[in-house]
Amino acid sequence: MASLQRNSQLSLLLHRPVRFLLGGNQPLCVFTLLVAAALLAMPGFARAQQKFPTKPVRLVVAFTPGGTTDILARMVAPGMSETFGQPIVIESRPGAGGILAATIVAKATPDGYTMLATSAALAISAVMNSNAQYDPLRDFTPVAELGYSTTVLVVTPTLGVRTVKELAAFANSKPVRLLFGSVGAGSSTHLSAERFRLAAGFKAQHVGFKGQSEFLIEIIAGRIHFGSSGLMVSLPFIKDGKLVALAVATPQRSPVLPDVPAAPEVLPGWGRDGSQAWLAPAGTPRAVRQQISKELARQLSSPEIKERLQNMGFNVAPTTPEEHEKNLRADIEVFSRIVVEVGLKPK
Repeated sequence: MASLQRNSQLSLLLHRPVRFLLGGNQPLCVFTLLVAAALLAMPGFARAQQKFPTKPVRLVVAFTPGGTTDILARMVAPGMSETFGQPIVIESRPGAGGILAATIVAKATPDGYTMLATSAALAISAVMNSNAQYDPLRDFTPVAELGYSTTVLVVTPTLGVRTVKELAAFANSKPVRLLFGSVGAGSSTHLSAERFRLAAGFKAQHVGFKGQSEFLIEIIAGRIHFGSSGLMVSLPFIKDGKLVALAVATPQRSPVLPDVPAAPEVLPGWGRDGSQAWLAPAGTPRAVRQQISKELARQLSSPEIKERLQNMGFNVAPTTPEEHEKNLRADIEVFSRIVVEVGLKPK
């Protein structure tokens, strides 16, 4: 009986309104205060209230220093570090066409402190590498696309063609197939050229090389006939007349080659590729990804950075996380279709 009485008194105390704690007229129960105090003491609740970032952010770059992905990271990282008050630590982890870096980030804690800087290679790996230890849509969550590189279709001057229509007509008029180069089966340069060839409606034989410079030299010599290359690699040869640029795989013409038509002008079904993007491990909070996305867009809007990237043939086109996810799904769908039509076998 005494125990029951004590419990009743405790219950009344816990639920008794107290006004002095708020300094106002709204009553607040002691019970409510105790619950609030307990929530604030919970580690997860406290972390959710913390400002991001409170420590260095690790950006794992999927390719070697000096490439587009690396250059982009090093352009925006200083400004982002200044805004966030924490360093953006760039870590180059090249290997297996971007798979090594992607595997590392996929296994990282999804708190926004580890991100992946990569290219269209992530979408290609979903199609071409059956042994990859991750799924781009399941194990990653998009942060933002930064934009896309300009890819240019080039041919050897010895063919005597100056337009996409002339190349397709020439290829279809010959009993022997034309040869085109790339940096290897299943690479972005290979799938870009195949995408063009399928849209143009002619047959050609693929030849793989170790790098873009190697197959461009072969095109210049006339030993192979065409290829899809990054603009900055091929631009010096185009300017010297050693290569003929037929079109750029971008929505609009490139300021660097204003006289060369863009893909939509000459060939429906052949579109942009070479996207550059940042992703985070699946489960990374949306608010954190949005914060990073907005700051990336702000850095990329700098006139100095935009001019430098434009001179590299890079098109600045930052996206929200939601837009990035939509584009990633579309890229995977396109590459999947090309692989099936060409008959490539995943590794």
